Parts: sequence; C-alpha cells; structure tokens
Amino acid sequence: MTVKSHILVVDDDTALLRALPQALYLQMKQVEVDTSDSALQALEQIQKHDYDTIVSDIKMPGMDGLALLAKIRELRPETPTLLITGHGEHNLAIEALRGGAYDLIQKPIDREYLVAALHRAIITYQLRRKVHEQQMALELHNRSLEQLVQTRTQELVGANAAKDRFLSIVSHELKTPLTSLKGRTQLLRRQLSSSDTKQDVTEVFSKGLTSMERSIARMEMLVNDLLDSSLIETNMLVLNRKRCDLVELCRNFLDEYTAGAGPTLSFNYPGKPIEVEVDYNRIGQVLLNLLSNARKYSPQGSPITLTLQQSGHEALLLVRDMGIGIAPDKLDSIFEPCYRVPPTIEEQKNSPSGLGLGLYISRKIVERHGGHINVQSLPDHGSVFTVALPLFVDPDAIQDSDAPPIPHTQAVWTIIY
Repeated sequence: MTVKSHILVVDDDTALLRALPQALYLQMKQVEVDTSDSALQALEQIQKHDYDTIVSDIKMPGMDGLALLAKIRELRPETPTLLITGHGEHNLAIEALRGGAYDLIQKPIDREYLVAALHRAIITYQLRRKVHEQQMALELHNRSLEQLVQTRTQELVGANAAKDRFLSIVSHELKTPLTSLKGRTQLLRRQLSSSDTKQDVTEVFSKGLTSMERSIARMEMLVNDLLDSSLIETNMLVLNRKRCDLVELCRNFLDEYTAGAGPTLSFNYPGKPIEVEVDYNRIGQVLLNLLSNARKYSPQGSPITLTLQQSGHEALLLVRDMGIGIAPDKLDSIFEPCYRVPPTIEEQKNSPSGLGLGLYISRKIVERHGGHINVQSLPDHGSVFTVALPLFVDPDAIQDSDAPPIPHTQAVWTIIY
C-alpha cells in the first residue's frame, strides 16, 4: 500500500486555494492537500500534522510568508517550504532563500514547474526522514551496544573475580592433602631408619599408609569435583541411563556407604519398586553429596533419613537431617558453584571442607535427568533436600493421566553416626 504525501497550501487568495489543490490532484495521484488562508491558522495545522512539504504565499496580511517560514524552521526543520513570489519581489526572494526556503514559485504559477518542484521537495523530505530514522536507529543501536559492553564488562569482572576465588580455594584445598602426604612420607622415612624390629616397621607402615590413603582419597574427591564441573560447564557430561528400580539403587548404595565400621542403618520397605531411567553412578554421586552435607551439619548421634516417595509421574528422594539448618537468605545460594556455608565445629570434626561444588554438580546431574532439586530448611531445625526424578514410562502400559499426584512412601532408611 502506497502512503499518500501530505501537502499544506497557505494563501490568502481563496480562489487559488480552491484551484490549486484540484490541479495537483490531476497530476499527483498519491497526494493529500490541506489548505489555510492565514499563517496563524497554518501554524496550528503544522503543529498537529507533519507535512511532507508546505507551499506558502510570501506576501500575506498579518504574518507574512517569511515569518511563517521562520516558524516552520523552528517547528518542523526537516519539512521543505516552497514560497510563492510575484514579479519584482527579488529582495523578498533572496531573503526567503537565505531564510531556508526550499524553492521559489513565481506568479503566474507554472503548474508543470510547481508539480516538479513538489516532487523534488517530497523526495527530499522522505530522504531526510529516512536519514533521521537511520540516525535514531544508530543512536539506539550504539546505546544498546554501550549497555551490552558495560554488562559484558561487569560479567567478565565478576567471572574473573570468581575465577580468582575459585583458584584460591582449589590451591588451598589441594595443598592440605599434599602437605599431609609429604609430611607422612618424611615421617615414615625417619621412623623406618630408626626402627629396629619388624613389629615397629609394620606398625609404622600401617599408620602411615592409613594417613596417606585418606589424603589420596581427599585429593581424588577434589579432582573429580573439578572434572565434573568442567564437563558440566562445557556441556560434555555424558549420562549412561538405564532402567532400574530406584529403591534397589538406593539400598545397594547405602549398603556400600555404611559397610564396615560405619554408621548404623535401619530400613523400612512398605511399598512397591519405583522404576526410573537414570545413570546409576551419577545418582549415587548425588546421594553421596546430600548425605555428606547432612552429616557435616548434624550433631553426633542425630538421625539422617532417606525417604523414597512416588508422586504422580515423579519419584521423590528426600534427605532429612536434624542439623543446624540453613539461613533463609542463604537458600538461593547453596546450589551455586563455589558457594560454601561457613564451617562449624561439628563440620570440622566430621569432614574437611570441599570446593563448594557438590550441590552445584548434584543440581546439574538431576536437571540432566529431567528432574529438579530443592531444599527446605530453618536454622536449628535441620534441612530437607528433595530430588525429583521422572518415572520410567512404559509405552505399552496404560497410563491414568487423571490420577492425583498424592505422594506414596515406598522406602525409608535411617542413618545414625
């Protein structure tokens, strides 16, 4: 659809105001012409409408064409203005051109020249408007780029600060087991050189190896957390998902977790199997992280419960402790990378601090399974971490989509250290 050009004709000659628009309609199809018999009325129209071009007589009673031209230059500086002059008005014509008139139309009006001049003026106005729009678009784009640069700069500054903090944590945490290994090795060497009996050698080796195994296990955990975090950030974490019973998975894992001289474990299994399609080792890793955190922040002898429920099309895995809890303002931060709750006496006693990646990795693993993880906690009242995983859907089985998602407890484990 072609947009009509809008022209304003200003002249105190009423006969010209009637004849000129009709002549323009005959030769300019896509045009709309407004008229005004005074400059003051024309100014009101110019304030309301953005005309493509304006044609005005230079000599009018009251405000003349030159004064009107000056006002137009103030109100609509991009709008071309053509002034109609008579013979012998050379000084006025020169003054009009100096005042910014686009063109002069002499009386008697040559209609062909007027139409050609209007075409040029309209094209000029349209080009000016496009240039103005492009300038505005460029300014907006520049402001957008400036804002983007500021945002990216802030992000880079934040990322660099986070990297520095992370490297500081990593170097500190890796230094501890390395120092322990180095000290134990030097101690073994000194003790072996001073030991005279086989029994002394055996005892020295036993204590030394135990200490070294703990340090190696600590370093292995830290390195694995770093590797998992890198795989997640580069989107290279691969899940080997298989159909399995989540109850059996948890039972096998907890039997291994509490084997030997570990905590006491009780088990209650009132329900049916819960079938899911998961990576066995990765879900075990999530369980280990949640149980380790529960132990860190729980007093000695308090129970930690692991509950499996089925709610609608989800399997819910809940880890509850009776520990110190989490402050409300910290709940949104605990799943962020490198975030670590300030250590307590019980935490330092139970296990060393980590890199602050455990819950972050756990959240990403659960999300890669199509699930989600959240926490409910109050200070001094313990915490409940809930992992929701989608149930395995058998395409050949008939599913009741209208069944209400009422949780059904399938299994409960209680751990006491």
